[in-house]
Amino acid sequence: MAGLFITLEGSDGSGKTTQIYLLEQYLTQIGYEVIVTREPGGTCISEKIRSIILDVDNREMADVTEALLYAASRAQHVEQLVKPALLSGKVVISDRFVDSSVVYQGIGRGLGIDQIEEINAYAIGKVKPDITFLMDLDPAVGIERKTNQTSLDRLEKEKLEFHYSVYEGYKKLQIRHPERIKRVDATKSKEEVHRQILGYLHILLQRGNEHEASYGDHS
Repeated sequence: MAGLFITLEGSDGSGKTTQIYLLEQYLTQIGYEVIVTREPGGTCISEKIRSIILDVDNREMADVTEALLYAASRAQHVEQLVKPALLSGKVVISDRFVDSSVVYQGIGRGLGIDQIEEINAYAIGKVKPDITFLMDLDPAVGIERKTNQTSLDRLEKEKLEFHYSVYEGYKKLQIRHPERIKRVDATKSKEEVHRQILGYLHILLQRGNEHEASYGDHS
């Protein structure tokens, strides 16, 4: 398996989109074939599910429904796009993955970390990120950024207390998976944030791009 799976996580407005673009440029320049994607979304079916999840008119959506829709979108995303790309040796950069569900639904919605991980285990099979960059930014700052840039979706419109619970959830996950989740200080300039990301990435690449983990079918 020569593919590399990179994910970016963090509060809304933390600068993930900018850093994904810079990372894609860098990896392409040094010879990698890169696919950029997002969650929820990434495929036609997954994008349709995304529109349901984030629609501001769907205020009555149950928390469990939300969690299952995220997992359904992710299952299609992994099967149709992520897994085939990794099997063909490409680098996949995804704006969010399972960690988002763990903190937004597991912690923010109070459904439980273990329960959300169990729901998603079947959705992703053996596909897991090789490295995750956690964009660390105060949620209040991030939401203000988003509000100034565009209209907010259903989750972005949640109360600030919800976003802070998500923020604290990310911190817990980073402590739980320090070998994979790398904290990035997103308060810095975009150039400095990019340098932080490349510092972690170079360490990973130096260990070799040949990862022995299997991305096989569900078992």
